[in-house]
Amino acid sequence: MSGLPSDLEIARAARIRPIGEIAAAAGINADALELYGRYKAKIDPARLEAPAPYGKVVLVSAMSPTPAGEGKSTTTVGLADSLARAGHKVMIALREPSLGPVLGMKGGATGGGYSQVLPMDEINLHFTGDFHAISSANNALMALVDNHIYQGNALNIDPRRMTFKRVLDMNDRSLREVVIGLGGPTQGVPRQDGFDITVASEIMAVFCLATDLSDLRTRLGRITFGYTYDRTPVTVADLGVEGALTLLLKEAVKPNLVQTIAGTPALVHGGPFANIAHGCNSLIATQTARRLADLVVTEAGFGADLGAEKFMDIKARYGVLAPSAVVVVATVRALKMQGGVAKDALTRPDLAALEAGVANLRRHVHNVEKFGVTPVVAINKFSSDAQEELDWLLAWCHAEGVQAAVADVWGRGGGGDGGDELAALVAKAVDAPGKFRHLYPLDLSVEDKIRTIAQEIYGADGVDFSVPALKRLADIERNGWSGLPVCMAKTQYSFTDDASRLGAPKGFTIHVRDLLPKTGAGFIVALTGAVMTMPGLPPVPAALRMDVDADGNPVGLT
Repeated sequence: MSGLPSDLEIARAARIRPIGEIAAAAGINADALELYGRYKAKIDPARLEAPAPYGKVVLVSAMSPTPAGEGKSTTTVGLADSLARAGHKVMIALREPSLGPVLGMKGGATGGGYSQVLPMDEINLHFTGDFHAISSANNALMALVDNHIYQGNALNIDPRRMTFKRVLDMNDRSLREVVIGLGGPTQGVPRQDGFDITVASEIMAVFCLATDLSDLRTRLGRITFGYTYDRTPVTVADLGVEGALTLLLKEAVKPNLVQTIAGTPALVHGGPFANIAHGCNSLIATQTARRLADLVVTEAGFGADLGAEKFMDIKARYGVLAPSAVVVVATVRALKMQGGVAKDALTRPDLAALEAGVANLRRHVHNVEKFGVTPVVAINKFSSDAQEELDWLLAWCHAEGVQAAVADVWGRGGGGDGGDELAALVAKAVDAPGKFRHLYPLDLSVEDKIRTIAQEIYGADGVDFSVPALKRLADIERNGWSGLPVCMAKTQYSFTDDASRLGAPKGFTIHVRDLLPKTGAGFIVALTGAVMTMPGLPPVPAALRMDVDADGNPVGLT
């Protein structure tokens, strides 16, 4: 898109309205609004005068991501703007960006082009401080745990069997494994420890699955942070600090209100990654949006094999909500990459590669159908796309019996007509009959839940459990946690646990190396392959192109 303005330039040139105007238009009463400057605010759901939840949910997901980029957030924003343009009362619900990928490789998470959420620079950086509060609560817990051990260890906690880590909202591989408490008797009890990225913290998951402040406190108390010497689980409630952690989160738990370039209201709140956590914005934000709008457009992270599956099997269970339609975002570029084309050759028309790559899209679309929800394919248009490629892909979708539309929301969003055709299809799908269902019942064993996801969603032949994972399965059964849903931690780039295997592979096995019970969040994390809960930075981090100009304006954000 050479010669076109950057996302940051478009965002800075946009007319942004005072957030009070956006709130009033959305039906948010003044008593429920807490301003954070002129263009951001928090909403206190307890003070809302809106009726009980009633709006329908449109979930935006995608094919397997590639370095070419799919533009899922851009499509989410553009679709919502187009639905509003068609006369629907719409609100967006998105996750908050993590500083790790913003400064690393992935970039921000506020959309792009003329389909952005504003103010993009503030949302992508510190925003309203929610992530700082979550990090503080997480690290306060671990400081209190280690102090308890140092002060006599009345709970008989075994430092060798700690399952909770400190966190940092940054990609920092150097902190994956550390030793703490060195320096003598007054410096604490030495033990091996480590850091996760904040978005992988169980407190982030608790924050995003809680239904209100009381439920947040209860879930925090249920968190298992380790075991005693006789291998009995120890919880936050046993330590007696769930009240303190709730106090640190009481303001952060209120959803954040912002706006799109076109003025559509958006709630941006919470932000677990979908490859290592459940990948959805907060349940409180989604339910608040449903009280304020007829249609709520939300998204789940990465491809439908990760975020969408977890939305259906985790968030939808705890929120007692069902999506009325699912949009699967695809691009010609990404499909050609799935078909074997190198990133630097994606601008050349290649129908053969496109045909080879659509197997990936087909599997995602058919997976959505397994949940009883109508899928709609959004072909996110790039300026390099050849018309013959777009026409071929539309014809393929038609032959597959799947509704599809080309969406030019990067260049023609912001209230323009680039997403009108997609919006019409989505509105039709929302009203179509459907019968939402989860992929598996909760009374299935954890092992069988994992096999069901691996075989039904990934297309695997089976699952291989490591010796530590098998031991953990026995612990889960013994402790009464087998009725929890499963959260798969897997590479986002492939249906397999090998990031290099693109397309729609067959004849593979998913390798589960460990299982982490998240008793506060209410799910079991299955670690597969080489997926990390503390990512590293790439050889050339995005931070190298970032700066501030003489007037204090950001430079280099994407």
